[in-house]
Amino acid sequence: MELTRRHLILGAAAVSATTLVPAAAHAAVRPRTSADPANWMAALPDSRSLLRMTIPGTHDSCCTDPGNGTEWSHTQNWGLTQQLQQGIRFFDIRANGLEGHLGDAFGIYHGAFYQGMTFGDVLTQSAAFLDSHPGEVLLMRLKKENGTSNDVGANFKNVLNVYLDQKGWRSRFLITDRVPTLGEARGKIVLLAQFDNDWPVLQWPGGDNDFLSNQYIKLQDIYQGLSWPSKKTAKVTQQFDNAYNDQNSAQLYINFTSYAGGGWPKVNADAIMPGVQSYLAARLSQQTHLGVVPMDFPDFHSDTLRTLIDWNWH
Repeated sequence: MELTRRHLILGAAAVSATTLVPAAAHAAVRPRTSADPANWMAALPDSRSLLRMTIPGTHDSCCTDPGNGTEWSHTQNWGLTQQLQQGIRFFDIRANGLEGHLGDAFGIYHGAFYQGMTFGDVLTQSAAFLDSHPGEVLLMRLKKENGTSNDVGANFKNVLNVYLDQKGWRSRFLITDRVPTLGEARGKIVLLAQFDNDWPVLQWPGGDNDFLSNQYIKLQDIYQGLSWPSKKTAKVTQQFDNAYNDQNSAQLYINFTSYAGGGWPKVNADAIMPGVQSYLAARLSQQTHLGVVPMDFPDFHSDTLRTLIDWNWH
């Protein structure tokens, strides 16, 4: 029943776009290809670079319970396993020291609020999914979350090395400073690092609350300071336009749809996402890739989630 509902939603979006795109262009639109969101990457060729894809993700991926903070820190309803099953392939993981285990474990945080799970929980769920879906790839932004009461300071890299080597997780990761192809990365977690390190790894750009870039990534993450949350839609579509005009980029485009100012994340998503979906629906005939698109509450905006997955067959 849910798959049927999604077909109807996407079909309605395509019909609504007919007033915006010439009929001749619509004749060239391919039908839905991604019948199973749990295995959508497996249907794509090994030679496809992650640079040449459209990849749905989540923002603050582990923040599923308003009891771990408030509704201000509640960004997701689906847990990590369900996110993966529904086609999410980018996780935004915010970590710092775990109380009582500062030398050998991370807790997951949203600001000061512990989210009731450890980094080991994240890895266990991710690995279980990849074991059962070996054609898929997971991109993981791992950020040292400041503001916690269990700060490991400069030892973040050392604690991560405990996970990689002493706890045996290194084989699960692809740690490289080059954006890989699907064939190179299948069954792996591709690490995007936002912590002090001297590794050959895809490093997250410095700076905050802006359009940001480095040699690896071109990022839009404007999350506060706008006069109204719905104005975030224009920032998202601007980054889509940037990606459209830079289809041969050697940098990975990342485009957050989330916004933290003005209202609860679920309220902001309701203000932002319809405009994002309208932008996409009007461009279904474009043979483009849009990069990584992290969202809040993709369960509430499943039309956009499925549109982004299907974009990979344009």
